[in-house]
Parts: sequence; C-alpha cells; structure tokens
Amino acid sequence: MNLDAIADSRRHSHAFDQGNPLAERNTRRAMWLTLAMMVIEITGGWWFNSMAVLADGWHMSSHALALGLSAFAYACARRYAGDRRFAFGTWKIEILGGYTSAIALMGVAALMAFQSVERLFNPSAIHYEQAIAIAVVGLAVNLLCAWWLRDHHPHGHDHHDHHHGHDHHHHDHHHGHHHHHDLNQRSAYLHVIADAATSVLAIVALLGGMMFGAAWLDPVMGLVGAALVAVWAWGLVRDSGRILLDAQMDAPVVEEIREAIEEGEVRARISDLHVWQVGRGKYACTAEVVTDAPVEPDVFHQALSVHEEIVHVTIEVRHATR
Repeated sequence: MNLDAIADSRRHSHAFDQGNPLAERNTRRAMWLTLAMMVIEITGGWWFNSMAVLADGWHMSSHALALGLSAFAYACARRYAGDRRFAFGTWKIEILGGYTSAIALMGVAALMAFQSVERLFNPSAIHYEQAIAIAVVGLAVNLLCAWWLRDHHPHGHDHHDHHHGHDHHHHDHHHGHHHHHDLNQRSAYLHVIADAATSVLAIVALLGGMMFGAAWLDPVMGLVGAALVAVWAWGLVRDSGRILLDAQMDAPVVEEIREAIEEGEVRARISDLHVWQVGRGKYACTAEVVTDAPVEPDVFHQALSVHEEIVHVTIEVRHATR
C-alpha cells in the first residue's frame, strides 16, 4: 500500500455505531407526555389539596428531566457523529447520558425514601378519590411511555475496512445481526418503569387507606418503591460505568480473542492485550503477539475475523529470539 492510500485510510471515520433514531424519537415523545402529566399532577394536587398527588407530580418532574437528558444525549451523538475528534464515534455520549440519568434515578430513590419516612411519622390528610383518579391517569401515561421505550434491539452497521503496512495492521470486520442493549434507552425506560411502579404502589396504598383506614400504607409503599428504584439505578450505574471506564477485560470476547490467537495453527502467545467497547455489542482490541517464527499479522486478523463483534483490531507481532 502506498503512502497516499495509508493516509486516506487513516482519515476514515470510525463510525462504529449509527445511533438509534427510533429510540431518540420515542424518548422525545415520552419526555413531552411526561411533562404534560407532571403539570396535570401538580395542578391537581394543588387544586384538590392532595399532598400525595402533588408530591408525585414533582417526582415525575425528575423523570421528565431524565428523559430530556437521554434525548439530549442522542441529539449530541448524532450532531457530532462526523467529528474527527471522536476516535471511535460518539456512542459513548449515549452511555454518559445513561450513567448521568442513573445517578439522577438514585437521587429520586433517596428523595422517595426521605419523603416516605417523613410521612410515616407525620401523616397528613389525603383526598383519596381525587388522588386515585390522577394516579391511575399517571399510570396509564407511564405504561404508554414504557411501550414507546421498550428495547427494539437496533442494529448499527457503519464500519470501514482499512489496513496499514508493516507489523502494525488495523482491520475492521463487519458486524452481524446481534442484539445489544442501548443503555441510554434503558435509562429512560427505567425512569418511566420506576414511575409506573410507584404509581401502582400509590394506588394500592390509597385504596387501602380509603377502604380500611390504613393511612400508613402510603409511606410504607413509598419505601418499597424507593428500594426498587435504587436497585434498578445501581444496575444501570454499574453497567454504564464499566463501559465508561473501559473495565471490560472480563468480558467473554476477551477469552475468545485469546483462544483465536493462542490456539490457532500458528504457535503464538499474547504478551499484552487491551479490549474495550466502542459501540453496541462492538469491541476494539490491541494485542502484542509473540511467535516462535516470523509471522505476518494478517494471519491473526484472519483468525479473529470469525468473531463479528470485534470491529477494530491492532496487532503487533514480535518474533521471540532464542
């Protein structure tokens, strides 16, 4: 390959993920609907003097903010998709949005727990019929948003094949139709599911309070809801945080790379290996391979080509001297 061809290949954009336009559109729809329901709940809570509904309205505002954050992350990823400063595309903007949204979700859980404990020790009068009616409408809104934000298993296929000379070769392989989760979409989904769960718990508590005079059910169900939200949020923080910190050397793909290189036809061992995620279900890796005899890097690229989730490979081959 001549120098001009090498230079041209290095100018190619590493667009390993085309984004998720359907999820972006549905996230915006869910955000606007959630905002409208928030206004209804806050207005209804104030009009009917119901602290339960008013509190749920402000609680919904946090979810509207989180949905807006998710939509903003999608928009930024799309806007800067062609920016050459992003070596592996803008997919991690969506992951950052999901991580930030998960932190906000943990804050919501803490606020729910605090308010529930406060109400447990300082109960207030509740207008049950009006509160139940608005809670039911809120539940319907949340279920509709959840339907919009369910995982559609999107696929991205924008990859570029290019090679560089000498012992440092870069090669991209086309990725097949594998299903992988969109963590930004998942964060938005968890927010509306959390709101739906708290709506269900609120309806149960309000019905119990109205029929049996068990006013204590309202704060107790609030604590249960806070625990559920905290568990969901922690799972999202963990998954998105691992990607942002490139803490994925325990992923199954790492062992697959080792097997492909070290258990192939050529006698070789990996002396240095780094693997990180660059898209939904797509990984990049760099490896230093030590061989007993001189071997071209293309041999190992060919061995790794069967693993379609590996979309960018850099291999340095070093001949061991005796």
